[in-house]
This record gives sequence, C-alpha cells and structure tokens, in this order.
Amino acid sequence: MAAASTRALCKVGCGILESAAARRSGTVSSYLAGSRRAFGTGGYRSKLLTSLRTGEGGGGGGRVLGCAVLLGGGLGLYQTVKFRLQQHLAEEKIKVSGGRGGGVKLTLYQYKTCPFCSKVRAFLDYHGLQYEIVEVNPVMRKEIKWSIYRKVPIMMVDSEVQLNDSSVIISSLKTYLISKDKSVSDILRCYPEMKSVNDRGKEVTEYSNKYWVMLGEGEAATLYPEKGAQKEEMKWRQWADDWLVHLISPNVYRTSGEALASFDYIVREGKFGTYEGFFAKYVGATAMFLIAKRLKSRYQLQDDVRQDLYKAVNDWVAAIGKKRKFMGGDRPNLADLAVFGVLRVMEGLQAFDDMMENTKVKHWYRRMERASLNHEGRE
Repeated sequence: MAAASTRALCKVGCGILESAAARRSGTVSSYLAGSRRAFGTGGYRSKLLTSLRTGEGGGGGGRVLGCAVLLGGGLGLYQTVKFRLQQHLAEEKIKVSGGRGGGVKLTLYQYKTCPFCSKVRAFLDYHGLQYEIVEVNPVMRKEIKWSIYRKVPIMMVDSEVQLNDSSVIISSLKTYLISKDKSVSDILRCYPEMKSVNDRGKEVTEYSNKYWVMLGEGEAATLYPEKGAQKEEMKWRQWADDWLVHLISPNVYRTSGEALASFDYIVREGKFGTYEGFFAKYVGATAMFLIAKRLKSRYQLQDDVRQDLYKAVNDWVAAIGKKRKFMGGDRPNLADLAVFGVLRVMEGLQAFDDMMENTKVKHWYRRMERASLNHEGRE
C-alpha cells in the first residue's frame, strides 16, 4: 500500500527523489503495518537488524604507552572474541529453533507496512522461525536491485533459493516444515510461474498452486483432519488476497486527515531521506487520497467504504462460527494467519479502531495476537 503509493508519487517527483537518494546509502521502507502498525501496504508492518561497531584509540609514552597498548590490545581481543561468540550463538539459535525450518537461514525483503509482507511475518512469527529483515526503499528499491522480480515480499532461503509472492512463500515454507524428504528447491518446482497481460495491458506474474500445501496423503490427513478443511483454508486465503487486501487503501486513505496520518506513520517507520520523507508525507498523502477514490470505483465499493470493510470482516467471523476459536479449529491455520496479517497493518489508524468497535472481529483478533506473540505454532 505504502509502496504502491510511493511508486505512484515517484512519477510525479522522480528527479527530486533520485538526487536526494544518490547522496545516501541504500535504504529501506515498508508499505504499511507495524508494532502500533499504522495502515496497510501489505504487500501493500519485525525489526531492523542491529549492527555492531568497535573503535579504538589511545596515547602516551614510556610505560604508560606500553600499558595503553597492552590494554588496548586486550580490549580489542576481548571485543573480537565476544563478537565472534555472539555471532556463533546467534547462528546456533537459528539452527535449533523452529523445528525443521530452523535448519535454514531466512531473509525477508519487505516493506514493513505492506499487507502481503505482514502476512509472511505472521506466518514466521506464529511458527517461531528465526528470520532476518531487509527493509526495501519503495522509491529506489536498491535493496532488491539484484532481483529480476521487483516486488516484495521476497524470501531468500540460505541466500540461494528465492521465493516470490507472499502466498507462495507461505505454502512453500509450510510444506517444508511438514515434509521430511523435500528441500525448498524441490518444493518450489510445485509453484511454476505464469506470465500474462492484465486488462490494463500490464504484464503480470502469477503462480500455479500457490494456495496448496504440497503434502503426501498421510501428512495432509494429519494437517487437515476435518473433511473439507483444506479447501476451506485455500478459499479464504485467496479471499484475503483478492478482496480483503483491496479494502485497506480505500479505508486508510478515506479522508485527507486519515491519508496524512497514514503517511506520517510510513515516514516514521520507513527508511526515507529528508527530502523523500517530506515528499512522501505531504505530496504522497494527497496523491493516495485521490488514488483511493479510484480504487473505490475500480472495486465498486460503497460511498462509505467502512461498510465494505465491516461486511468483509463480519463475513470472516461468521465463516469461523461460534464453535471454533479459529478457522483452523483450536489452532490457527494459514487462512487465519493471512487475514490477521492483512488486518494488522491498519493498527494505530482510525480505520482499525473503527473496525474493532463496529464488527465482531475483536475476540478472534486478540487470540491471533497471542498466538503470534507466543509462537504457538513452533512445534
């Protein structure tokens, strides 16, 4: 959401942004989502990696100089050993956590406030998988210049296998966690690319089978013990991608005030330079307010777009029913994680507060929060 908006803005002020961006190193940003997440980018909000820097210095003469050299050398050696030990422990932590998935290194290229990226993080967090995040600047996108695929999220597995598309990433990793005899590379072959031209004349890439978890008969029976459970999961995962996501932008940019609040969050959480941040906040909010009106027309939403959001969320809650805690029963399934990931990008914005107050989603949403924070799918 934020990403799409910023790219739209780029066409208006590309010259200003490029000159500003040229004076700084690669940056990051997200489209929408977060810790008091503000709105949706999602694909359309999990923290930046920390970096360790060491310094040295000293001076003096005679014995003082000798002591200083020894002391400095000792401290330098200590810091080096300490850093290497921390690095080793971090690597070991990645290897032992998260069951079978803990044996691979996962790197997520994302926009923090993007609904699609938020979906992937919801899956990773729920399953307790360790992963690194690289925030991508939505204007320049230098962080993914190495990739032919120019959207986010992108998941790199062991810095070798590239997974594109949020639903492919989730289905592939879920398959990997359960299957005992398949590598990620083997699993990826089950989701072939399909290129086509949409009704606006733009080439798009889709992926076959992306809502399928590729399991053997016995594994599928264990994961989906109830008749029709797998088809139900797939149906609502697709619903989240094809309908729910498209309600986010019209709702978070519904008014000029809401649009400004959304971009205020984007600028705070994203990796923008001074000029980019100013441009995104003020010009971006105006542009996305207008774009939201076009989206409202494209998806034939009601004049009060909140009503479409309320109906969609209540339809979801009704599908779960009163006898289940989650769509997956006592535990979330992939549909639960997808819907939760999309909705949470609005946290901190008026649209989210209105949704929680005017729909029946609150209890399910809070259960999903706890399940994600506690990594309840780790085993």
